[in-house]
Amino acid sequence: NGNNLPTKQAVVDLYKSNRIGKIRLYYPDEGVLQALRGSNIEVILGVPNDQLQSLTNAGAATNWVNKYVKAYSQNVKFKYIAVGNEIHPGDSLAGSVLPALENIQKAISAANLQGQMKVSTAIDTTLLGNSYPPKDGVFSSSASSYIRPIVNFLARNGAPLLANVYPYFAYVNNQQSIGLDYALFTKHGNNEVGYQNLFDALLDSLYAALEKVGA
Repeated sequence: NGNNLPTKQAVVDLYKSNRIGKIRLYYPDEGVLQALRGSNIEVILGVPNDQLQSLTNAGAATNWVNKYVKAYSQNVKFKYIAVGNEIHPGDSLAGSVLPALENIQKAISAANLQGQMKVSTAIDTTLLGNSYPPKDGVFSSSASSYIRPIVNFLARNGAPLLANVYPYFAYVNNQQSIGLDYALFTKHGNNEVGYQNLFDALLDSLYAALEKVGA
């Protein structure tokens, strides 16, 4: 989203020189995929939200996989295909996530790439109805009916649910009960429920919520 950016190859070279072994692309950029060839950098490749609806068509999903995944799979190290990012239960695209997931999975399997990568989607923690204490983490009633079939699909395919975890937003929206040191990993010792930092607590609340929907 910036300007005067370095070339795609320069970015990949920067990753390699700093031994950064993972990258997330929010949409398939063929220039970046070319630059990643032979780099051994693990890639999360995103299906952008504005393409979700079109990929509820199986043929379109096959074309997408052939163009952006299969064509590069020999020497680009795809780890996850993230089908949609932070779609919420009430969004107009909510009904497209699972069919698009299923179609991309079928296309990955048809290309015989299912052993190399997993197909998933990325959520944020606003889908949690309760996140504290972490052991009581649970998806909200509105999110539960949306996320449960997605989670079942992921479990059947041995794929993780991807999560964007933002301690910043949790802290900013709840400064009365969250200390800055707890949000910044600088708190000494653990709090009353055994956590030293907000990131770990948010992550564990997601695990607890997943457990409650059978994953």
